[in-house]
Parts: sequence; C-alpha cells; structure tokens
Amino acid sequence: MNELILLIIYCALLGSGVGFLAGLLGIGGGLVIVPVLSSLLLYFDVLPTEQVVIVAIATSLASILFTSTSSAIAHHKNGNVPWNLAPWIMTGVALGALISGFIAALLPEQVVRIVFAVTVVLIAVKMFYSSKSDAPSKRQLPNKGLLTFFTTITGGLSAMIGIGGGALLVPLLTFFSLDMKKAIGCASACGIVIALFGSIGYISSGSAYFALADGFAGFVYLPALLGIVCTSWFTAPLGAKATHYLPVSTIKRIFSALLLVMAANMIIN
Repeated sequence: MNELILLIIYCALLGSGVGFLAGLLGIGGGLVIVPVLSSLLLYFDVLPTEQVVIVAIATSLASILFTSTSSAIAHHKNGNVPWNLAPWIMTGVALGALISGFIAALLPEQVVRIVFAVTVVLIAVKMFYSSKSDAPSKRQLPNKGLLTFFTTITGGLSAMIGIGGGALLVPLLTFFSLDMKKAIGCASACGIVIALFGSIGYISSGSAYFALADGFAGFVYLPALLGIVCTSWFTAPLGAKATHYLPVSTIKRIFSALLLVMAANMIIN
C-alpha cells in the first residue's frame, strides 16, 4: 500500500509539470507522461516489461482528457481557439484516435516504442528549424474536407503513441499559416477528442487483459491516472496564460527541445 501511495505522489508531481506544458504548448502532456510513467511502472514493478508501454500510453490518453479540457477552457477564454476550423479538425482526430486505440493493442511493444521515438524526433527537428524564422508563411489552409483527412492521420498517430495531438497538430496548422497561439489553442481543444476516443479504444481492447479489481480500466492504470490529473487540471491554465508573455520563437524552441529529450529517453530506456 505504501508503494502505491508513493507512486500516486510521483504521478502528482509529474502531473503538475505536464499540466503547465499542456497549457503552454497545447501538447496534452503525453510526450512527457509516456516515458516517465513507463519508468515508474517498471520501478514499482506494477507490470511485466512487455505491457508497460501500452499501459503508459493508455493512461496518458485518459489523463489528457482532463488536462486538455482545463487547457482548452483557458485558451477559449483568451480567444485562442479558432472555432470556425475546430469542428472539422475534431472530426478527423476523433476518427483516427478511435481506430488506432484498437490497432496499437495488436502491435508488439517494441514497434510502438519505435513509432513513438521516431515520430517525436521528426517533429522536434521540424519545429526547431521553423523557430529560427518568425516570418509568416504564405501557405493557405486546405479545404475543410482535406483538412479533416490530414487530421484523421494525426489523430490516429497521436492516439497510438499516447499524446494529445498538439505535437502533430501545431506543426501542421502553423505550416498552413495559422497563428501559433491559435494553433496551440485548437490543439488543446482537439486533445479532448483524441483522448476521449483513444481512451475508449484502449479501455475496450484492454478489458480482456486487466481487471478493475486490480486498478485497471482496460489498459488504463487508475492510480496513476488519479495522481496525474489531481495536479495537471490546476497547472494547465497557468501554462495557457504564459503563451501571452512568451514570443512565438521561444515557444517553438521549448517545444522542440522537450520533444528531443523525451524521444532520447524512450530510445535509451
């Protein structure tokens, strides 16, 4: 029991940092949660090694449902959610997230780990180089049908690796000339949809592997979820507020550095 309480405390500390980053960058926090929670689950011997990553991913998505909601509310109050685009983007990410929750359960743990690491490295490199110039892009957003198609792919990949979607959506939307702060706000709102539909997939597909009596809802580990969301809900608005005081280039550099650190941790460990 003492070890369980200690695990929850560590997850609460994790959640406090994740919430701030979610509000600041619109990323939901999964890029941090997945590798750190994987290490915690191994350290406390909660699961066999081959099941750790998928449980961390599923738990991350479930926590993002709360963190992204808190972050999105704050961004909405600041006028940073482009609601004229959000419904089309949300439709795409919902479809992708729901499907991928079932697919990821069928893949070997090492494949999921590699997909996670490679994806975030590519995103980090793209974001780092784009941060060197704040000159506005002249590219136009595609039509809404094509935008939904693109976001179906990003939503599916986001749910597969347990992130809220901002790591993929923010670069995609800024590539098509959407203001950085509005892209972050939109990603926060879409993170709710990715987390909801992705969690449904992971809970459904994991019900045959784990029991509620052992602290699991499908692949979601409930004690860790409790620890993360009890702090992330309150720190996400602080991160959202910080976007108004940091220049766009600084936000991008923070984003890219964070991604590289997390990818390296996942590969090494």
